[in-house]
Amino acid sequence: MQAAKKLLLASAIALTGTGLAQAATVIYANVEPPALRVETVPAPRTGYVWAPGYWGYHHHKYVWVDGRYVRERHGYTYRHARWEHEGDRWRYYEGGWDH
Repeated sequence: MQAAKKLLLASAIALTGTGLAQAATVIYANVEPPALRVETVPAPRTGYVWAPGYWGYHHHKYVWVDGRYVRERHGYTYRHARWEHEGDRWRYYEGGWDH
C-alpha cells in the first residue's frame, strides 16, 4: 500500500509540470484567510509571467507564499492561486496554467 501511495505522488508531481494534472490535493480551512499582502511586482521579464503571492495552509495555519515569476507557456493563461468560501469553510485552489 505504501508503494502505491509513493507511485501516485510521483505521478502527480510529474504531471504537474505538464499541465495535465488538475488540483491533486484539496485543502479546506475553517478560518477565513488573512487579507492578501501588498507586493511590489518587479520589472517585467521577457518570457515570464508574474504569479502573485498567496496564503498557503500548513499545519492548520496560514503561511504567506511570496509572488514569483514563472516561465511563460505560449497558448496558456496563468490562473492565480486563490481561496473561495464554500459553505462554512474555505477551499484552496492552486495556481497553474489553463489552455
